[in-house]
Amino acid sequence: MSGGMRMIEEVEDGICLCVHCLSEVVRKDAIVEEAAGGPKVFCCRGCLEIYRVIQGEGLGDFYTRRRHWQPGPPEIARADLSLFSEVVREVGDEMEVDLLIAGIRCASCVWLIERALSGLGGVVSARVNYATHRARIRWRSGKTSLEEILRRVCSVGYTPKPYTGSLFRDDLNQERRDLLVRFGTAVFFSMQLMLYTVALYAGYFQGMAPLYKTAFQFISWGLATPVLFYSGYPFMRNSLRGLRQGVFSMDILIFLGSFSAYTYSAVAVLTDGEVYFDTASMIITLVLLGRLLEAGARYRAGEAVAALMTLQPKEARLLKKAGDPAPRSAGIATLPVQELEPGDLISVVPGGKIPLDGVVVEGVSEVDESMLTGESSPAVKQAGSEVFAGTLNLNGRLVVEVKRTGEGTVLSQIVKAVEDAQARKAPIQAVADRVVGWFVPAVLSVAVMTFLSRLLLSSDPTALTPALMNAVSVLVVACPCALGLATPLAILSGSAVASRRGLLVRGGDVYEMASKVDCIVFDKTGTLTEGRPVVTDVVVTADGWTTERLLGYAASVEACSEHSISRAIITAYKGRLLAVGRFRAFPGRGVEGIIGNELVLVGNRDFLLMRGTVFNGAQPLYEQLVAGGKTVVAVAVDGKLCGFIALVDALREGVRELVGTLGDMGMRVMMVTGDNPSAAERIAEEAGIVEVTAGVTPFGKAEIIRNLKAAGSVVAMVGDGINDAPALTEAHVGVAAGRAADVALGSADAVIMNGRPGPVADLLNLSGRILSVVKQNLFWAFSYNIVAVPLAASGFLHPVMSAVLMALSSLMVVGNSLRLARL
Repeated sequence: MSGGMRMIEEVEDGICLCVHCLSEVVRKDAIVEEAAGGPKVFCCRGCLEIYRVIQGEGLGDFYTRRRHWQPGPPEIARADLSLFSEVVREVGDEMEVDLLIAGIRCASCVWLIERALSGLGGVVSARVNYATHRARIRWRSGKTSLEEILRRVCSVGYTPKPYTGSLFRDDLNQERRDLLVRFGTAVFFSMQLMLYTVALYAGYFQGMAPLYKTAFQFISWGLATPVLFYSGYPFMRNSLRGLRQGVFSMDILIFLGSFSAYTYSAVAVLTDGEVYFDTASMIITLVLLGRLLEAGARYRAGEAVAALMTLQPKEARLLKKAGDPAPRSAGIATLPVQELEPGDLISVVPGGKIPLDGVVVEGVSEVDESMLTGESSPAVKQAGSEVFAGTLNLNGRLVVEVKRTGEGTVLSQIVKAVEDAQARKAPIQAVADRVVGWFVPAVLSVAVMTFLSRLLLSSDPTALTPALMNAVSVLVVACPCALGLATPLAILSGSAVASRRGLLVRGGDVYEMASKVDCIVFDKTGTLTEGRPVVTDVVVTADGWTTERLLGYAASVEACSEHSISRAIITAYKGRLLAVGRFRAFPGRGVEGIIGNELVLVGNRDFLLMRGTVFNGAQPLYEQLVAGGKTVVAVAVDGKLCGFIALVDALREGVRELVGTLGDMGMRVMMVTGDNPSAAERIAEEAGIVEVTAGVTPFGKAEIIRNLKAAGSVVAMVGDGINDAPALTEAHVGVAAGRAADVALGSADAVIMNGRPGPVADLLNLSGRILSVVKQNLFWAFSYNIVAVPLAASGFLHPVMSAVLMALSSLMVVGNSLRLARL
């Protein structure tokens, strides 16, 4: 063992570094493990076991990849499985969970966790966000389990916790409080220090008694010390850790600049020279001011999500559990919303918030849905109306049947989408990310060359002071923070504005692409029109049929569909729906089902013709209805045409103005629909749209989008139905209406929560403004550094002025980004 120990590197006499966590450990207390390449030292059994797991999984590259590692033993990794029940959700046939990973110290930790989880059988994807320490893991439930995933995370030395937005906000709020205390301390001592500094400057020009000069210098030394070593402690700590790992960060520039001025001044006090304690203090104070404002901006930008999360009530008034034959004999019970299930009946009193998504079964009231839709006018709710969690019941009692709970509510989906949006980077941010990687080493090199050139090329014996001050100016004036903030802060601010306007945008990349759109394709039904067509004609074409029977058959089959035409037919039929079996939907064409022993087809003419239905003498009647600009649905039973149902749909309010606005913006506007040409032309004429394509299948819509893209257009598709999903996915930017089918919502890059197409113009304008602000920020950040660093190296900037300019650079980016919040 002694021979092995001689091979172990010692940082000091008798002191070694733990191979895993890099903690210093006394050699005689160390745990030594024989391994390939020689003995390895560990500070504790925990580090040894984690090292064995990492090596056993073939992830030994972790130790050569890690950067910014903070030495210290791992947190005791334990996970209570019962705490995660609320954050696990089903995604199709797979399961997904969001975790907050404690113990992440550097980017290599992210690499290690992702590799360790990806190597676990059944895990589909594992993504870890280094900035937030949030992990999103998806797996196949039959192949592995949450317990196995948590155990794997623990096995490599990290502690998984259930992720909630409040945990991340609490951490950010703690950071703000800490910065505020350190900044306040720095301001207090710096203000006192400046009084003595002014006196010393005056004495420099007008003369001062040596006793007073020495006294003022010692007092200045004392006042600068807490600023550097308390207020500036985070810079010092992060710098030392970075240097130990050979990694250079912005904090190294700040610490070296302030510490150099402080050390030089301390020596000058003892050698009767001139002091620059004010420079050291003001550097720390001004940088802390910039950091404090940046943290505040990030916190405010995340408040939109925080405000949404607080909207949902914690409790609900239960009337009847699902499956119970009668209301509770004990009356209304107040329960946590987590205990409610679909089918439960709840009571919502006037002035109360609706706790979960559901359908009104009793009562009439107005509901304020502005938090979801951006609409200031309340929506009238009555039996059959859909209501959403977090909205405010204004003036009537409602009885609501719960339809969606937990992560399934619209509110929860919005919160999740906004959080994802803030994590997704715009492609333009990659430019800044690449620059920041080599920025700090380049600035350090310039500072060293500045110091050496000024010192070696000058014959003045006092050249040390100006050479040092110039080098300090270079270190302090450089500002990679502005580069790092340029894109994400603009996107965070823009996301807050979008949510206020009833827009849900899924990421910064969507804003960047939307700013380039030059062609917009609209669906018709439910997008440009109200989506509430009204039945105007029911025409029977077969003997033995009545309009009531025809409408009843059609309504019964359409009851299984969520298309707006289906709802119109159901509304027009006042009788009792018939039982339907073997229902099938053919998006964009029609539906079919079995009533009794009869096969019923309901759809457009092409759909029925394709299925062998013969129109014969009914063709002129069909064409007459179509010529009137109506949407015509044909009904066939066992291959025999039984009649037609004609409907009309009104144009949405504001559509014509929207089309005019888009035209003024230079956009090419088109309408693509599966409806007949006459109905499409009628709506297009009312809307002011010239380019119309009718009778198109869902995949035909996607083909049109592909052709437009091939011709060089940047295309946005706006739709709301299942038949729009392929086109929404194919378009550069897919926009879904808020009342859209779930498939359409899942295919879209942006969602209009009030269902009206008007905010499309807001999305394009806002995207243009966001990208403009990002470009302005990047231009300012690059220009500032290109100009300021040479000026500092040439001696034209004093270190204090350099600190002022560096802080102003970050504040310029922050202020420019927050201007978006006032839109």
